[in-house]
Amino acid sequence: MLHRFRTAMVRPDRDRLSGEVAVDETLVGGEEHGGKRGRGAGRKSLVAVAIELRSPKGFGRVRMLCVPDASGASLVPFVCDAVARGATVLTDGWSGYHDLATHGLIHRRTIVSDSGDPAHVSMPGVHRVAALLKRWLLGTHQGAVESDHLQGYLDEFAFRFNRRHSAFRGLLFRRLLEQAVQTGPMTYRSLVANPSPKLIPPCPLSAHHLSPASLAVTSSVRPWRDHNR
Repeated sequence: MLHRFRTAMVRPDRDRLSGEVAVDETLVGGEEHGGKRGRGAGRKSLVAVAIELRSPKGFGRVRMLCVPDASGASLVPFVCDAVARGATVLTDGWSGYHDLATHGLIHRRTIVSDSGDPAHVSMPGVHRVAALLKRWLLGTHQGAVESDHLQGYLDEFAFRFNRRHSAFRGLLFRRLLEQAVQTGPMTYRSLVANPSPKLIPPCPLSAHHLSPASLAVTSSVRPWRDHNR
């Protein structure tokens, strides 16, 4: 049921991000042995993050998507789908974002190695949201989130984050119910991304169930146990 509600948390006609939008990627998953770090680190999941920047400070809405890699073929469609045309997109110097200007977006790059500041200082919005996401996954879900179902948890986090300033918490539940009614049915098979057979088959139940011996004893104190009546 939770996965069904997570599916309903994404409206197909939701407004795109506008104004100044910071975009970057983060790795989500457990520790990777072998010391490899960065955009191609092993079995971790790569998540693209886009967040609105408010003036003079603060953050607006957020969008998140699991992407297969950090190439332009994966990152540019995400940005174009999440950000409105004419908005200003702020990224680092990664080559996967080079074609954003050809899609009706104003692209401003910050070369982190040349700025003299660490990445979390040059692009604080994305890194702060990524830190909140990872803390939420570890704290609320104890890190037990499979990569096949990670997108559903990203949608839930974005739904909660984008409504963090709501003064009436009950309206959030009402909004979720309204979106659930408008969302098509989700079958169990479509929610189970990678079903695996059970290692030990379940034991069949016996055909005849025997009552405990204590229930077969009749007593004058407990006349309801007299089976002859």
